[in-house]
Amino acid sequence: METNSQLGGSEPIICAHLLRKVDAALLELLRSLTVAEWDLQTVAPRWKVRDVAAHLLDTALRKLSLVRDSCFVENVRLQSPQDVVAYVNRLNNEGVTVYRRLSPAAMIDLTALACDQSASFHESLDPYAPATFNVSWAGEDKSLNWFDTARELTERWHHQQQIRLATGQPGIMIRELYHPVLDCFVRGLPHSYRDMDAPAGTSVLLEISGESGGEWAVSRDAKGWSFAREYPKNIACKVILPDAIAWRVFTKGISRDAVRSQINVEGNEALVAGILGLTAIVG
Repeated sequence: METNSQLGGSEPIICAHLLRKVDAALLELLRSLTVAEWDLQTVAPRWKVRDVAAHLLDTALRKLSLVRDSCFVENVRLQSPQDVVAYVNRLNNEGVTVYRRLSPAAMIDLTALACDQSASFHESLDPYAPATFNVSWAGEDKSLNWFDTARELTERWHHQQQIRLATGQPGIMIRELYHPVLDCFVRGLPHSYRDMDAPAGTSVLLEISGESGGEWAVSRDAKGWSFAREYPKNIACKVILPDAIAWRVFTKGISRDAVRSQINVEGNEALVAGILGLTAIVG
């Protein structure tokens, strides 16, 4: 793992330029699939490869319609986090139901168009301007565009990784593309720890090992949990999580029991729950 000069979690993730690279890899992947591989099961229990590909097409078009084009065809009142989850799940299910019917050739052609327009749109945004949608899984009521774009990168990256895992294709786990994904996922840690009671001054250090990893620390004070900019003097718990499985931990792609046998924990075991309980997706 590269040694970082400082802990992660404090600086914006500027990554709009990476969307084209991730989506270019996606299109190359989809074009390489055999007829049988489109129907292989992924780690998403309800989705086969064609369903994940349909979801990637649907969400790209949906984001362009809602955010770029300001096209809201239904009035929805979302009054709780549960409402948000139910609404997103409904949209996801509807989109997959429609687009999974497409032939691979039609889906690939439409995905290429959607990816190009999506990348252009995100590249056009002021990263420090308010985003249309907040990053709810990080506990934010309002978010900036850089965070919403980073969330988009995580979506494009991790769903593609699900297809690669299902079909036995090599992952795109190079640091340039994977580290920003991990950095974005981990931004949800303070929210994940929000209900965990601990004395003020308690700190937890997460080390994601491997070429794409890094280190992040959250500390508790009178106001709650937040990222530490410098290494805490007293670390109550240190967790070492391999980058090979980190993306699956934060996207409900692996059981917690399976994770526990693959991580190293030093210190207070109870504090591990905030890391393993982090889900950096909606639904």
